[in-house]
Amino acid sequence: MQASFIKTERETETETERECHSKKPAAEPKPTAQVVGDEDDEEAKARVDIWKYVFGFTEMAVVKCAIDLGIADAMASHPEPSISLSQLSSSLGCCPSSLRRILRFLVHRKIFRHHADDDAYSQTPLSRRLLTRGENSMAAFILLESTPVMLAPWLNLSSHVAGASAEAPPPFVVAHGDDIWAYSAANPGHSKLINDAMACHARAAVPALAEDCPEVFEGLLRKAFPWIRGINFDLPHVVSGALPPCEGVVHVGGDMFLGVPKADAAFLMWVLHDWSDSECVQILKNCREAISESKSGKVIIAEAVIGEKEDGKLTGARLALDMVMMAHTSGGKERTEKEWAHVLASRGRVRQVHYQAHTRHSIHYRGVSLKK
Repeated sequence: MQASFIKTERETETETERECHSKKPAAEPKPTAQVVGDEDDEEAKARVDIWKYVFGFTEMAVVKCAIDLGIADAMASHPEPSISLSQLSSSLGCCPSSLRRILRFLVHRKIFRHHADDDAYSQTPLSRRLLTRGENSMAAFILLESTPVMLAPWLNLSSHVAGASAEAPPPFVVAHGDDIWAYSAANPGHSKLINDAMACHARAAVPALAEDCPEVFEGLLRKAFPWIRGINFDLPHVVSGALPPCEGVVHVGGDMFLGVPKADAAFLMWVLHDWSDSECVQILKNCREAISESKSGKVIIAEAVIGEKEDGKLTGARLALDMVMMAHTSGGKERTEKEWAHVLASRGRVRQVHYQAHTRHSIHYRGVSLKK
């Protein structure tokens, strides 16, 4: 009975408490459901995104296939804006069913355009980058990066990062026994691939840089000022295989770590990112000595800059380029503003003038004009 009485009393208290509680304002709901929902969305996205990394190599491989076959070139030479599968396969000498599968893959990635009404294909701005010739062509760059020589170092990337010392051999050296520059000097075919890739990039980037930063190049553009004498300075094996220079330009072979030809200005684009900080300082020292006799001498540097808060359209390209430097060079890297400031400050007392170029054709650049 006593137990029963205690139980009844407790029940009465509970009812009273409930009445009191019912008079209090409702508590704010906890955001548990929202958190769970976000986690579910992330999990669902992860199930899809992981396949990009499982089969990520296929995009480069299929795009390389399109360049090798000459699909974009065949479409460009076709008299009509669009071309049927039978016409394209006949022009290329390809198996129609295999070609259709290649095109289906590329259409899905918006590289080519498919017209379902007449089952024909046409070009896009992206596919025109796959033309073997043209001001905006990037075909040579893709062909370089997709060679076995350039792909092999990636298989050694993890062992390089896991090395106990920062002096561990770079992946390219592990794969081929020499750094990329010595290897290219000994293999003319690969050297030409590098030269062609850099040339196609320069054709797109330099005019855009000159347009975005005209004050940097004032008085230095050969076409605008035909009396200017230009020097194309590169390694001897590079200039020996270069095309005949345009009027007013001479090829000079040498080693920038030993010295740079005397000039009023030195222009370096995508050069310093190949080298360590100490090597960059040596290159800049030699460049400054080269312009020392000029009253208005300057060194113009055009390089990508890694932002501290990356959120731009080309962020992925800049970060990927940094990985390329890790895989293919001995100490090269893409740098942040602070890292570039450190390199430039190591040159001592120089006046730096910064220019920013948001080019439509290439990776975001920051130009630095170093003046005496």
